[in-house]
Amino acid sequence: MKTLILNKSAVKDLLQMPDVIKVVEEAFGAFGEGKANMPPKSYLVVERGDFRAMPAVIPGAAGIKWVNVHPQNPSRGLPTIMAVIVYSDPETGYPLAIMDATDITAYRTGATAAIASKYLARSDPRTLGIIGAGRQAYTQLLAHLELFNFEQIRVFDRTQSSSERLVNSFPGYPLKECSLEEAAASDIVCTQTPSRVPVLKNELVLKGTHINALGADAEGKEELEPAILRRAVVVVDDLRQASGAGEINVPISKGLYTTDEVYANLAEIVTGKKPGRTDRDAVTVFDSTGLAIEDIATARLIYEKARQGGAYISIDLV
Repeated sequence: MKTLILNKSAVKDLLQMPDVIKVVEEAFGAFGEGKANMPPKSYLVVERGDFRAMPAVIPGAAGIKWVNVHPQNPSRGLPTIMAVIVYSDPETGYPLAIMDATDITAYRTGATAAIASKYLARSDPRTLGIIGAGRQAYTQLLAHLELFNFEQIRVFDRTQSSSERLVNSFPGYPLKECSLEEAAASDIVCTQTPSRVPVLKNELVLKGTHINALGADAEGKEELEPAILRRAVVVVDDLRQASGAGEINVPISKGLYTTDEVYANLAEIVTGKKPGRTDRDAVTVFDSTGLAIEDIATARLIYEKARQGGAYISIDLV
């Protein structure tokens, strides 16, 4: 057996959002049925950022993602987030592939949020609000455009050049730069900022809105005013991760929210153990911290495509 080596360019060539949405939703289904295993991600904090170890096993696949978050990296010409996946044969443990996972992380995060919107948003959303126009905003758009037809996509970022760049990257689609207030007044709102203080206030959120809260992925991060959570139907990707490092982590630490108030995890919704949206006027929130099952499902997809293609570097690693 040989180990495939897939760099960023190889992985990007093999990534297609419709495929990622399909395998990620299947992974949540397996997780909800007890056919996948995943401990919470482990954090290793260093001076300028942190590393996260994310192992998982799903039917027919196993692996671990090693991912960093270093906010000062752009000033050095490096991405804030970089990641590598070691993808293994669950029967033997043999490392089948080592692959760049930076784009995998972005794509599977976009796919997961779109899946949450599929179950938790109104059935006829007409507007999408993007709050934070960084790298993650691009895959949020790619994924949501696969599942929904929007009349208008409203983009807000504190840095105008970022919002302009995002709008110009999707010619032919109804994107427009707007204020925070206008972006918040959308049927589906995706927040992807690194904020540690709430950027989205309760008074801006209309009845029937679905919010994908994506930016809070470490202890102390917070994008939503706690009053939003208290009025909303809250769904998490994983309660263990969310309570320690997701959108609900700060309100819990301050005694403003409890885990008992969480309605469900996404796997329960996907498998039909709990219904998704049942009230057209309810506010719904998906607290996304990013799960290893999403990464390994996508890694399996990439590995199978690469193996069929056959034009990639392989080595005798073991």
